[in-house]
Amino acid sequence: MNKTMSEDEVVSRLESGMTIGIGGWAARRKPMSIVRAILRSDLTDLTIASYGGPDVGMLCAAGKASKLISAFVSDDSVPLEPHYRVARQTGAVTEQPMDEGMFLLALQAAAWRVPFLPSRVGLGSDLFRDNPSLKTVTDPYGSEELVAVPALHLDAAIVHLNRADERGNAAFLGPDLYFDDLLLEAAAMGFVSCEKLLTTSDLADEAPLHTRRTNRMFVTGVVEAPNGAHPTSCVPDHDVDDAFLRTYAGSAKDAGAWESFVSEYLAGSEADYQKAVAS
Repeated sequence: MNKTMSEDEVVSRLESGMTIGIGGWAARRKPMSIVRAILRSDLTDLTIASYGGPDVGMLCAAGKASKLISAFVSDDSVPLEPHYRVARQTGAVTEQPMDEGMFLLALQAAAWRVPFLPSRVGLGSDLFRDNPSLKTVTDPYGSEELVAVPALHLDAAIVHLNRADERGNAAFLGPDLYFDDLLLEAAAMGFVSCEKLLTTSDLADEAPLHTRRTNRMFVTGVVEAPNGAHPTSCVPDHDVDDAFLRTYAGSAKDAGAWESFVSEYLAGSEADYQKAVAS
């Protein structure tokens, strides 16, 4: 079954008010071509779940996000994402903070279709102060009190991989999967953008078996998007664009700077943007 589509076709499947998981990690392998399509759309009131980077910052700055579920939001070379900082300090978004491991367990619980997973993560921390939805359970085989990490069910998940076939199988060629597989398995709809679309046989030849972790069963649509992770990295295809991220970070100083930045950033079509980056 051919599942190829464009970024705009992905966005047409989304609705305001949805909970959307975004793959990658900080400034690494973010599905930015689809994020840009969301920025161009009329979607609002989104809950964004992410190991966040500029994806989260841009959606906050554009008024697309109303709630965040995250373990951190960083642009790597800019340790604290500046637009995220502004959104939190001004109260433009609410947040449901989690520890990095707790976020993983929440996705795993949703992928396994169980209501929660027990953990010691978070005990004795301020997470219970800042995330009052968290609860504890008692070990039924003993007496230990554990955190009951609730399943994080997503309406949609969006990830970016190095290679994919038209059926939705995909592979990462860099050092880390960044839990993209769990995001897709935790979601009602899953969308994969990729640097290069291959036939299924070529995908098997080009990507070692252990890298082909994204299964077509959990993928609704596939977008071929060369340079689609820019300005974040997608090694070995391309590295992070730190100069761009510094310019982007500077746009957080006031509303006028952001409006100027985003009007240039979103000018033209996605195909034009990708060609410009490639050149």
